[in-house]
Amino acid sequence: MSGRQAEKKTGLMDKLKKYVKGSWSELKKVHWPNKPELITYTSVVIIAVLIVSAMIWVVDSALSFVLELLI
Repeated sequence: MSGRQAEKKTGLMDKLKKYVKGSWSELKKVHWPNKPELITYTSVVIIAVLIVSAMIWVVDSALSFVLELLI
């Protein structure tokens, strides 16, 4: 193996190690929610999805009714 190929592999491994270390240090900074927070956040998302889906259903039904009257 030539010296240049060995340098490339070493450089790649060093970059990979640096990336993993950086990612790991960023993950340590993340605020991980506890169980009550997780339940609250999940509930808010589910309720918001239900409200938006109901609104879309109402608008879709109204538009369908209007189009049936026109046709």
